[in-house]
Amino acid sequence: MNIFLRSAVALSLALLLSQDLSASDDPSLVQWSRSEAEAFNRAQTENKVVLLYLEAVWCHWCHVMDQKTYADPNVAAIINDHFVALRVDSDARPDLANRYREYGWPATIFLNPEGIDLAKRQGYIKAQAMQRLLTALLEDPSPEAAAALKEPESFSATSELSDTVRETLITRHRKRFDSQLGGLAIGRKFMDRDSVEWDMTLAGAGDQAAGERARLTLDGALALIDPVWGGVYQYSTFGDWDHPHFEKLATIQGEYLRMYALAAARFEDPKYARGADAIVNYVRDFLRDSSGAFFASQDADLIQGEKGSEYFALGDSQRRALGLPRVDPGLYARETGMITEGLVTWYQVSSQPELLAMGEQAARWALQHRALPGGGFRHNKTDPAGPYLADTLAWGRAFLQLYLATGERQWLAHSVAANRFIESTFGYAKGGFASAVKTGPITPVPQLDENISLARFANLLAEVSGEPGASQVSDRAMRYLSSPEVALRRITEAGILLVDRERAAAPLHLTVVGAKSDPGAAELFSVARAQAGWFRRTEWWDRAEGDLPRADVTYPQLKRAALFVCTDQRCSLPIYSASGLKEFFSYQ
Repeated sequence: MNIFLRSAVALSLALLLSQDLSASDDPSLVQWSRSEAEAFNRAQTENKVVLLYLEAVWCHWCHVMDQKTYADPNVAAIINDHFVALRVDSDARPDLANRYREYGWPATIFLNPEGIDLAKRQGYIKAQAMQRLLTALLEDPSPEAAAALKEPESFSATSELSDTVRETLITRHRKRFDSQLGGLAIGRKFMDRDSVEWDMTLAGAGDQAAGERARLTLDGALALIDPVWGGVYQYSTFGDWDHPHFEKLATIQGEYLRMYALAAARFEDPKYARGADAIVNYVRDFLRDSSGAFFASQDADLIQGEKGSEYFALGDSQRRALGLPRVDPGLYARETGMITEGLVTWYQVSSQPELLAMGEQAARWALQHRALPGGGFRHNKTDPAGPYLADTLAWGRAFLQLYLATGERQWLAHSVAANRFIESTFGYAKGGFASAVKTGPITPVPQLDENISLARFANLLAEVSGEPGASQVSDRAMRYLSSPEVALRRITEAGILLVDRERAAAPLHLTVVGAKSDPGAAELFSVARAQAGWFRRTEWWDRAEGDLPRADVTYPQLKRAALFVCTDQRCSLPIYSASGLKEFFSYQ
């Protein structure tokens, strides 16, 4: 994007972010509370059911629900007279967003005054259907069978995945793959991150069929990248990649950027590099704040409640003449951390200095504006609840990638501190790690995706740093994940297979020995960090800095910089060039 277009984008975004996003724009007639504590205190006092409306500012059907359902006088009257209405921005509450993620946005949850789920509904509810639902709950406020949390009485006593569960997960992964279009064989098309990464991992070990599965999904998901501005739409409906929902979430940008970076390294296909660059262009030009943090999302609708299909079919100048969809000005630690991990992962592969500069600036922002004592992170400037696991986990992972990308030990120290904060703050009594610290009547519980991400992060951190607490965190998360009731809860879950595989083997271990001031050492390190795969231990040992954080290998003192590839049993001879590393791998 040229400098004039960037200036235009910056001006447009300044206007967007200055818009009044207050409740005064809400067309609904419902008397909403925005405070969980206030809502449940009132529910207990008045003995009323709480209606929890989980919305998202980018969500088309949330806008429709406001305009059609909650603006209906009959619906509003029933709610205002007989319920306590609690409205929550799901992006501002990652614990609730994770808890009710299967119900999409909008999610409508009814709870008793003690925080027990009574009924849950997914998506847009028409006014008449809402009236019937409200009336039924007034007549019988007992929990529906489907509303109960499906949590095991206890989790596994071992951190090992059983052969039966492993084989079931492998079979499900294959059966749920759409062999025609890629992705999962379900109505919504999106890139399931762990499924694709599992197949790329298998492809790296020589499984050609897995590589073909990964590439079919990666190729299909390229259709979700906005061809005009870049950035990834949330998903596509109708079972193909051609009917996108146009909201662009920061979390999705981070995930897809990371995946296309890993794909570019694994398959060396330029279209994956172009996909990664298109995402970078979007987050830099549309979501990046002047502080270096990233905004939470951009709306799916130019005019709220009206679908954006015609708008997003236009070119840049035509879109701009009509205006830009609203950008949520929230600067959340989780979202910025996930984009940072994606940027730094792509930097390791592509060596584009701008990517590292953006990642490091975002990291400095997080440390200055969102850090908590002890290594953790707030979600926002001030949080209504929490802290939340998602924020500290996102930054633990981002800091680890910054260390692997630069060899700078400050980033590893922050990653270790984040892991320690997680260990001391979010442990769940039965096993695993809860999504938040309990501050209200809705009890936080472990979430599958978070514990997968945490188990993988902590395991790699243990390999890189030797930090014993990291191994303990990975073990605890895996005890939750290896419980059959958890592992087999979904139609497929390749992330658990990734955890299982990574915990059973040492990562690819590459160490550059040479001074940080030595151009030869810097060149070798750039080659080392670009190797395919996330599960990788990349180190740069400058003897002037003292021993490596995990000094488990003795390296010879040489007259020139060298690269070593090590296993848990032996190391290679010194490698002095990129061609030498390529030759080494060709013989393995």
